[in-house]
Amino acid sequence: MYEVIQGGVTAAKGFMAAFTAAGIKYKNRPDMAMIYSQVPCESAGTFTTNLVKAAPVKWDKAQVTSGAKAQAVIVNAGIANACTGKEGMDYCAQTAKAAAEALNIKEDSVLVASTGVIGMQLPMERIEAGIRAMAPELGDSLESGTEASKAIMTTDTKNKEVAVKVVLGGVPVTIGGMCKGSGMIHPNMCTMLSFVTTDAAISKELLQEALSEDIKDTYNMISVDGDTSTNDTVLLLANGLAGNPEITEKNEDYKAFCEALNYINETLAKKMAGDGEGCTALFEVKIKGAQTKEQAKILAKSVITSSLTKAAIFGHDANWGRILCAMGYSGAQFDPEKVDLYFESKAGKLQIIKDGVATDYSEEEATKILSEKEVTAIADVKMGEATATAWGCDLTYDYVKINADYRS
Repeated sequence: MYEVIQGGVTAAKGFMAAFTAAGIKYKNRPDMAMIYSQVPCESAGTFTTNLVKAAPVKWDKAQVTSGAKAQAVIVNAGIANACTGKEGMDYCAQTAKAAAEALNIKEDSVLVASTGVIGMQLPMERIEAGIRAMAPELGDSLESGTEASKAIMTTDTKNKEVAVKVVLGGVPVTIGGMCKGSGMIHPNMCTMLSFVTTDAAISKELLQEALSEDIKDTYNMISVDGDTSTNDTVLLLANGLAGNPEITEKNEDYKAFCEALNYINETLAKKMAGDGEGCTALFEVKIKGAQTKEQAKILAKSVITSSLTKAAIFGHDANWGRILCAMGYSGAQFDPEKVDLYFESKAGKLQIIKDGVATDYSEEEATKILSEKEVTAIADVKMGEATATAWGCDLTYDYVKINADYRS
């Protein structure tokens, strides 16, 4: 069992972070972050499914699959380095070279990540100056990790970090993470950058498998706006400094590690969904009683991506027909005349549909439930035992305002 603790990417032993205001796009705010491990790490990663992949995605994918150890991550906010051709790839190499020189590590141990406007080239003089500024400022305090998580924000309204402790082989192990993501977020990796660090000793193969399996039920189950980004990246670094017996097989330690990792990833995913651009509420959809996990996932995703449903959540309107409609066009088979539907929040739980037909529910009570900051819709299709949960947010006027002039 894991214990939730304070912190983020610097919570685990041997990890340090720094930040700086490099002036890449934003003025008068931090816009670069650095994560550094005092010893080389095993690395794992998952990346965007969009055919248009940003240069940092290609760089990191090559690093993770090469077998080389990783020791640093350089992140910039403001410019995505996507659709930038050979020049964009060359800039990744220049970034790695500058970091390697500043930190006295190997170039192939440097991972890079960018987020922001697509199509603009990085101002490399500012990137390189930012790296030189951050290297001597690296710190292992929780505050260093928190400030780094703030530096990578774009349209995010709050920083996002989490950490847990878990005992593996009788030894306390820490996993911490930070992420950014607010818009252009849709299942199959969203517009997000997520960085997870751990002092666990675990083989590269099992580290990658743990991450690849876990994103299916975490990051890939959130949506803000239906747009899949060019830059989605989740990186997981393990430096082994906790001193636990190395996990090389799927034993109880591996299971405990996966459970702790799931908490980190699910928490970060929900923080992103709940901070969707312009949103006022986290919208959770649980499907129960499905025949298969896949069927449940399809139904849940269809509801959280329905613009009409998201607008109803914004209006605190129990317009349940929109939920049933979204389930109906999802492509998953079910009997609409068997569906039970509930709305739930801190304000209570209310059955809205029984066997496909509206109950005599109170609209006033429904509105009260839907007026909370976190709202859940639970649909039971009564076909089996499988379940799935997806997370999204409401659709507001501010979403349009934010994205109408994103480049300015």
